[in-house]
Amino acid sequence: MPKPVIWTVDDDPDVLRAVERDLRRQYGDRYKVISADSGGSALEAVQQLKLRNEPVALFLVDQRMPHMSGVEFLEKAIVLYPEAKRALLTAYADTDAAIRAINSVQIDHYLMKPWDPPEERLYGVVDDLLDDWQASYHPVFEGVRVIGHRWSPHSNEIRDFLGRNFVPHQWLNLETDEAAKQLFGTTGAGISSLPMVIFADGSFLGNPPIAEIARKLGLRTKAEFPFYDLVVVGAGPAGLAAAVYGAADGLHTLLVEREAPGGQAGRSSRIENYLGFPVGLSGSDLARRAVAQARRFGVEILAPQEVNGVRVEGPARVLTLEDGTEVGCRALLIATGIAFRKLEVPGLEKLSGAGVHYYAPMSEAFSHRDGNIYIVGGANSAGQAAMYFSKFARQVTMLVRGNCLSATMSQYLENQIAATKNIAVRFNSNVVAVGGADRCETITIIDSKTCLQEIVPASALLIYAGAIPRTDWLAGVLERDAQGYLISGQHLMREGRRPAGWTVDRDPFYLETSVPGIFVAGDVRHRSAKGVTSGVGEGAMAVKLVHEYLDLL
Repeated sequence: MPKPVIWTVDDDPDVLRAVERDLRRQYGDRYKVISADSGGSALEAVQQLKLRNEPVALFLVDQRMPHMSGVEFLEKAIVLYPEAKRALLTAYADTDAAIRAINSVQIDHYLMKPWDPPEERLYGVVDDLLDDWQASYHPVFEGVRVIGHRWSPHSNEIRDFLGRNFVPHQWLNLETDEAAKQLFGTTGAGISSLPMVIFADGSFLGNPPIAEIARKLGLRTKAEFPFYDLVVVGAGPAGLAAAVYGAADGLHTLLVEREAPGGQAGRSSRIENYLGFPVGLSGSDLARRAVAQARRFGVEILAPQEVNGVRVEGPARVLTLEDGTEVGCRALLIATGIAFRKLEVPGLEKLSGAGVHYYAPMSEAFSHRDGNIYIVGGANSAGQAAMYFSKFARQVTMLVRGNCLSATMSQYLENQIAATKNIAVRFNSNVVAVGGADRCETITIIDSKTCLQEIVPASALLIYAGAIPRTDWLAGVLERDAQGYLISGQHLMREGRRPAGWTVDRDPFYLETSVPGIFVAGDVRHRSAKGVTSGVGEGAMAVKLVHEYLDLL
């Protein structure tokens, strides 16, 4: 935590050195003492402090300075730091101006020059001012700040990226937060720079792409080595488990993730059927714990980074990354999970990120307090979202395409939903339109049995309507089923024959794809049991099979 700042400003160098010396001697262990020889230079420095979110406790300013008097400086400085205490250093001839300043800029005290000895004429006054400031001081947030509009899709995208990558950040709504308006004004940027990301060092990026934010934060996107024992693509539950077990077993392991660790499970508000956690845990907590465990065993993690292709070169499997670099490995595990299925509904694409969300981040719940939320889907992810958002919203309505929940949802979750008063479930229902000027305001629902349509007010539409594998980058390399899931093990065998192009004298291992040494685990696998628990199990099992494969080389 940065020390609070005591600012002293005086154009007389001898006076400035003396007051700075006296203040440092008495308060230097608890406060940062900063000096400036003019109001103009001090004001520029104060603006930089504001961008770095450093607190100012006291301004001690000479009244009689050329170009900008002490009162004029304080008038500008207190706009940035309204809670800071203010004191004027004055000569006897300036006492009338100091007294008038008590009303004009609400100064808290004025000190006559000279103040010697400081023990009698300086420290007592400053002690009282600092004590008063500390009594109402709340430590400032240390981390990334995001300024933007509530309904801006890019603002939401940035907040989601930071949250899922475990980057502490503060959201400042420019429409309702005066501090946000003030901070944005300090940057001197125009409205086209929104959303704006301000970093702990005071630097900022206006309307930045996610990749630029990642570089600024120092997130690793380039591999440290050209070759690894094991590369895992995808950092969902299956990929994280494989990385942990692989590295723990001594394999030099690289984990590559296109967005953020945790995958879709990382967005889950509560996972209650995971072994060893009787009261459940959030997907974010699970991902955070797994990442910490992986790093402890020496796993190298690249995120955000995407793999665009893979080829076989003898015993090596070579991956091409999105930035054009390549990395090789002895064994490769694909654990990319599945991506949300987009709905083709009029108005939905336009309002995506402005009240309409696929697999909404938990932070969105605060934006819809007392709202009327609709959730599309009837599987566990939809049910978990309904339970979480019901704690904030006035009403949550689940729109389920089928005629029951039991076919797609765990019984414990179905029971919780039935017992929650502000959750309603509408069966045989689909969304056919979304309305709103710049945010979601209404949705149109159709009953698939009666074909009747109804337009209802909605503050948010959250979509959990199934998912599809994202495996186009593996087309022509690995065998896939009609939906794009990767086929492995016994499912590759056709009438006892091994897959075409199979190059080793054995049948494929259980989680091995149509290319020896390339394995698959988790939801992206053909006929897998979808879910967090099964994904973690398959990730661990895949590492055992990788060892068997490597032993045969």
